[in-house]
Amino acid sequence: MKKILGAMAVCLLLLSCQKEKPKGNLHLTGNIEGLKKGTLYITRLGDSSFVSVDTIKIDGDSHFESWLDIKSPEMYYIVLDRGKTNSIDDRLPFFAEAGKMNIETTLEQFYAQAKITGSKNQQLLDDYKKVNDRFTSQNLDITELLLRKQHAKVAVNADSIARVQDYVLKRKYLYAAQFALNNKDHEIAPYIVLSEINENATVVLLDRIRKALTPKVANSYYGKKLTQYYNERKKAEQQ
Repeated sequence: MKKILGAMAVCLLLLSCQKEKPKGNLHLTGNIEGLKKGTLYITRLGDSSFVSVDTIKIDGDSHFESWLDIKSPEMYYIVLDRGKTNSIDDRLPFFAEAGKMNIETTLEQFYAQAKITGSKNQQLLDDYKKVNDRFTSQNLDITELLLRKQHAKVAVNADSIARVQDYVLKRKYLYAAQFALNNKDHEIAPYIVLSEINENATVVLLDRIRKALTPKVANSYYGKKLTQYYNERKKAEQQ
C-alpha cells in the first residue's frame, strides 16, 4: 500500500511540475534594452479597430516572450505602455507569420532601432522600405527647394515643381506595383498593393497583380482583401 501511495505521489509531483504546452504557431521572443517596467500589448487590426491578442508585463527583465496563433501572415503591432513616460514612439509593426521570430530594440528608439528576424515577409518589407524611403526623400528635397526659393523671393515655376513631384510619385507607385509582382509568392505582395498603392492603382493593374498571385497567397488574409478591393473598384467604375 505504501508503494502504491508513493508511486501516486511521484506521479502527482511530475504532473504538477509539467508546464502547460504553449498554444500558437508563432513563438515570438524579444528584448527592449533599457525597459525596466511597463506593459506590452500585441495587437492586430480588426474590421474597424485594433484588437489586443496578448498582454505582457515587464518588471525588471526587459526580455519578453509570446505564443501567437497566426492563421495567415499578417501585420501585427507591439504597443508599448511606458507607464508615466509619454512618447509618440510607442508602436512597432511587424509582419507576423508562423515559426520563430525575434525582435530586438531599445527603449529610447523603440521603432527606429528595431531589428526583426525570423519572417521572410518582414525581410521583404524591410527591403521595400529602403528603396521607398528614397522616393520620400526626393519628394521632401523638392519641397524644401521650393520653400527656400519662396523665402528668398525667387520666382518659382509652380507647374515645373508639380511635374517633378508627380514624376517622383509615379515612380514610387510603379516600384510598389513591380515589387508586388516580383514577390507574388509572398503575402507581402497584396499587403503592399493595399497599403501603398490602393486608390492610385488602376483596376487593370489591380487585376494583373491579383491574377499573378500564387494560390496560397491569393487565399491569404491580404490576398482575399485585395480581391475584395478589386471587386469594389470594378463595380464602382461600371456604375
